[in-house]
Amino acid sequence: MVTRKYLDDLTYEVIGSAIQVHKAMGRGLLESVYHECLKEEKN
Repeated sequence: MVTRKYLDDLTYEVIGSAIQVHKAMGRGLLESVYHECLKEEKN
């Protein structure tokens, strides 16, 4: 069962990863590039 806490934790993790990618890569990249970077950040 998906709980509110699980969704909150997942959201926190995703946003944190997105911030890290943005800090490292900067702005203005294609969405597909950010997507690939997020997959690497997660690993």
